[in-house]
Amino acid sequence: MTEARGLGPVGLLVWCGTLLGVTFPLGKVAAEAGVSPVMWALLVSVGASVSLVPMLVAKGLLERPRGRMLRYVVISGLMSFAGINLMIFGLVPKVGAGQVGMMFALSPVATLALSLVFGMKAPNTFGIVGILVGLAGALMVAFGRGGVDGTLVWSLVALSIPVVLAAGNVYRSLEWPEGAHPMVLAFWAHLVAVLALLAVQVFQEGAVPLAPFAEVPFAAFAQLVAAALTFPAYFKLQKIGGPVLLSQIGYVAAALGLATAVVFFGERYGLVSWIGAGVTALGIAMTIAAQTGWRGPKALPLGRVTRAGLFGRRDAARAPQQGALLAARRQAVLKLLG
Repeated sequence: MTEARGLGPVGLLVWCGTLLGVTFPLGKVAAEAGVSPVMWALLVSVGASVSLVPMLVAKGLLERPRGRMLRYVVISGLMSFAGINLMIFGLVPKVGAGQVGMMFALSPVATLALSLVFGMKAPNTFGIVGILVGLAGALMVAFGRGGVDGTLVWSLVALSIPVVLAAGNVYRSLEWPEGAHPMVLAFWAHLVAVLALLAVQVFQEGAVPLAPFAEVPFAAFAQLVAAALTFPAYFKLQKIGGPVLLSQIGYVAAALGLATAVVFFGERYGLVSWIGAGVTALGIAMTIAAQTGWRGPKALPLGRVTRAGLFGRRDAARAPQQGALLAARRQAVLKLLG
């Protein structure tokens, strides 16, 4: 079920977040076995791209990207897959997994900010509160893991992780090629990532060592399967849910990562981390509720006519000016990217 068929936005959110969460413990197993970060990131993109070929061929969807689609898959592959994986796996030895995880958890807030700047569809007030609650919980989990041994310079570099994640999320939504199938985009973007990671590996070591994978065959196979199941659903969620909902998979993955670390690796966390896990779960529940249409408790006990009189005319007056400003911002950025 490589396309997570039949799932709506909420189901896709849980699906992608869960599979992403599986990647963290698998990556830890690989690192302990001596597999390099570049090779493990390469395995992820290979699993995602190769697994899609049979279905794309069977459905006649394996078309060569041109024009806008070509630009889309190149930028997405380099920024959202090859680039971000290299940043994450490269920074873990420098600043620690806790701080890198915390940076990953900041991506929903960064994505929300960029979405609002570009005038894209954003969650309602209750959904925004849910994002902030989830962020607070993620920060509690991260700080509850203890101190981070790293230099100030590398810590500042780590702050770019949520920015890159957010930029990728928003770019893919803004530039989604009209009529493009999510599986086609997933295949080509990951193929670009494979080529880029191969180039980095050859530049660093002059070879592409496969022997280390033999040390962790079950973990490598599980990673291939997880990647194959993740990214078609990931692009589908991007298309139907938008960048802000897509970014929430980080919270789901963080919660699963905490559970697997405790159960399978014997890691121990303090009370602050467990409270943070509960707060994160609450934030996820709030964003899911907002996505299904619930707007939360009413802040003011006013009737519909009264609220319309107070707020409707003001919003109507501002709408044309705001729309023109947001459109100008969007065109300026897309012109730079183009």
